Amino acid sequence: MDYPFITVFFRLFLAALLGALIGLEREWTQKTAGLKTLSLISLGSCLFIVSSLVAFESYLDFDISRVFGQIIVGVGFLGAGMIMVRGEKIEGLTTAAVAWVCAAVGGTVGLGLYALALSSTFLAITLIFTFRYLEEKIKKYREGSNK
Repeated sequence: MDYPFITVFFRLFLAALLGALIGLEREWTQKTAGLKTLSLISLGSCLFIVSSLVAFESYLDFDISRVFGQIIVGVGFLGAGMIMVRGEKIEGLTTAAVAWVCAAVGGTVGLGLYALALSSTFLAITLIFTFRYLEEKIKKYREGSNK
């Protein structure tokens, strides 16, 4: 299968864009991994998939899922570095999870599964914003009931 430059560029651009869209909430709330970090994670994941598809297309026994598996492990390691324990409070879990989702979105775009990547991005953004709103409401309720 031949991959014209425009197809490869579109995949890379879309992956970076979707990662940035997911990163908007993180940027808005001034978290450590925002627009730049998450767009780069998504772009990098896409690049690994696309370059593997292009480089190994002539190998009949090549399994692209192995590349995806290594991306999962690598981003998991990166995510572990985002998690901090401060006393009894744990910070960075959501940021690490968002980075992991961005890697999956980027890899999905790299495979050319655009509808899946777009719907996953929409769902991730919806979850992040909706749950942040619900968390704030719950926190206010708890603070009000502790008086």
